[in-house]
Amino acid sequence: VQLQASGGGLVRAGDSLRLSCAASGRTFSDYVMGWFRQAPGNEREFVATIDRSGTNTYYADSVKGRFTISRNYAKDTVYLQMHALKPEDAALYYCAARRGPMSVEQSTYEFWGQGTLVTVSS
Repeated sequence: VQLQASGGGLVRAGDSLRLSCAASGRTFSDYVMGWFRQAPGNEREFVATIDRSGTNTYYADSVKGRFTISRNYAKDTVYLQMHALKPEDAALYYCAARRGPMSVEQSTYEFWGQGTLVTVSS
């Protein structure tokens, strides 16, 4: 499956932003989807994941209550709605896909998008 992330940009602390990740090439509903991020000088880290049915989600503690992952089957797209953004949320955000159960481990994801940059000014 091919993944194309978009929606990044420069925002102020406290603002909201929605990232999108369009999937193509395979059956979207066959894949668990995840969002990861990597800030300069840091390792890539897990942000959120959603199961194939869209029923179950799981978040990193650092974003819980502020970020929401969702998916639209008509558009084969997964979203990451981000609210109350903080400077520490600034990173390159990646979407990823995997078959099998939900996972927070990036090594278990088979397909990756190119990343979209989120910059948060204080």
